[in-house]
Amino acid sequence: MRRNQMLSPEAEAEAEGALLRRLEDDIIFGRLAPGTRLVEDAMMERYAASRHYVRRALAALERDGLVHLARHVGATVCTFSPQEVRQIYEVREMLTRQIILMIPLPAPAPLLARLEAIQAEYRREEAAPDLRRLHELNDAFHLAMFEACGNPYLVRTAKDYMRLTLPVRAANLASPQGLQRSRGEHEIMLDLLRGTDGWALAQLNIDHMRGSKNDYIARAAQTAASPSPLTERTGNRS
Repeated sequence: MRRNQMLSPEAEAEAEGALLRRLEDDIIFGRLAPGTRLVEDAMMERYAASRHYVRRALAALERDGLVHLARHVGATVCTFSPQEVRQIYEVREMLTRQIILMIPLPAPAPLLARLEAIQAEYRREEAAPDLRRLHELNDAFHLAMFEACGNPYLVRTAKDYMRLTLPVRAANLASPQGLQRSRGEHEIMLDLLRGTDGWALAQLNIDHMRGSKNDYIARAAQTAASPSPLTERTGNRS
């Protein structure tokens, strides 16, 4: 939406939100690769948005850790080196293991009912995937499970690291194989939550994360793709 069109404050907020979601989706699902330079003029054309809206969206995504803004360079999609990804996932794995081991097993019936409802919707979405909705359901499943540990500070920290690794992990849901693997492992987690083996449940959650990490590192080792008309590749990183 061009800013020179008169909009109510509510409509302006809706237009900004829609642009932010589209740009975020393009980043977290890999359509804008890590390290890609985001050229304002090209983005205005692609998203049919004013420079004002584009800049506000980029600023919001910088706060979320998805975009890096640098003077004299502009905006780039944040990227991590393989070593940084390994280090970040070391933290995620430690947090996740501790959280899962704190969940009482067998899990309470309300928790199982909540997770089963999320998983049922996840299966329905798999038939005609909406990547944004699948991503939301995936995170909802894991956060609902994490909250059962009873320590909101651990959960908040885990959520921050989930957000930090969005470009690393969300792209896997765009793959039919990655989606099928994710759904299948959720089903096994539900089975383990009905039992008493907390260590098996913790290890499955760790293994569940490692697929995305390993795929990202493998992609980083490949030759960079040719830039699209919208973007340029740059060596800058956050």
